Amino acid sequence: MATDKAYKLLALQEGVSNSQAKSMIDRGLAYVGNKKVMIARGELDEKTEFKVQKIEKVKPIFENDDLIVIDKPAFVNSDEIEKQFKGSQLLHRLDRETSGVLMLVKNEEFREKAIQEFKRDRVYKEYIAWVEGIITEPIDIDKPIITQKKNNRATSNVSSKGKPARTEVFPDIVSAKKTKIKCIIHHGRTHQIRTHLRYIDHPIVGDEQYGGRRAKRVMLHAYKVRLLGMEFIAPEPKSFATFE
Repeated sequence: MATDKAYKLLALQEGVSNSQAKSMIDRGLAYVGNKKVMIARGELDEKTEFKVQKIEKVKPIFENDDLIVIDKPAFVNSDEIEKQFKGSQLLHRLDRETSGVLMLVKNEEFREKAIQEFKRDRVYKEYIAWVEGIITEPIDIDKPIITQKKNNRATSNVSSKGKPARTEVFPDIVSAKKTKIKCIIHHGRTHQIRTHLRYIDHPIVGDEQYGGRRAKRVMLHAYKVRLLGMEFIAPEPKSFATFE
């Protein structure tokens, strides 16, 4: 059986460069059957047929002289969006597979004002997630979080040495040993929701880094943000509404 590296085979199939194919695999977009291709340099049969998940378009939600608000698709890095909107700067970040409300600022004066709101925990941040297991009652997780970076990858854990972090969890729908929840976060630490949900043994579906089962994406969406009297909503992705 003749084999070649996964990214080279994908590049041939899709008619893209090797580096573009490698990026598709690194983002988690390439599948063989129902299995995600995890290693770009892994050897696969030359006859392998890939399925490539398409990335949704970046949709602006709101814009004025101070900021632009985006409905960020999954599988796109926040930094890439910053590059698309010249003259704007990220006010906060969403993880690569997290979709939803992402804000970029256009001037330093507004940025300083907005950062003070974040520091004082006066920004309302509401997320939707599908988690493992059944949750029937609201849960208030008030546990400090510590974050460590290794090889350019951040990992967070609940720790008494960490910074304050609070996540309110409200169950919405229970389906086949999974629960769709609403989360309201305070403070906003790195991977806060993912870390807190693993801590209570209800990791997010698709969040393999924090104990969730494999899925097409991390099932976490930034649904609503309120900042300085303005409210922004990124509609729930279709995959969330139909995920059973």
